[in-house]
Amino acid sequence: MTGIDVHFNAGDKLGHACRLLRKAVAGAGARVVVVAEAPVLQALDQALWTFSPSDFIAHCLASAPPAVLSRSPVVLLEPQDGPDAARVPHHEVMVNLGPATPAGFERFERLIDVVGQEPAEREAGRQRWRHYQSRGYAITRHDLGARSA
Repeated sequence: MTGIDVHFNAGDKLGHACRLLRKAVAGAGARVVVVAEAPVLQALDQALWTFSPSDFIAHCLASAPPAVLSRSPVVLLEPQDGPDAARVPHHEVMVNLGPATPAGFERFERLIDVVGQEPAEREAGRQRWRHYQSRGYAITRHDLGARSA
């Protein structure tokens, strides 16, 4: 069963996602699929190029050719690209930066659901939590706001 971690109270979701991806890829050698709406993925793409002068995290869109997908440790996937999710060659870690429960998350070993601080994001995060919980998933919570306190 997919392990689910919910990271909530993220003041800077993109910065947190970049740090998560750096740790997962460089530290643990994991392969990650990031799910978010197109504007968020575009911003994440830019952030992955610029967030650290000494780190580069290779990434591509889920619509990339199979040869590129197979070599990219991070794949950026829009929620409406559900069919592309089946093409993704790895199912280790999924990071959700979007408002909805990501389709196909149960195919992954681990899901990291990142929730921001805005009221609408918090409510959407609560709905996703209830969805995971109602299906029997064990959820590990990580209060990112407590780290800065």
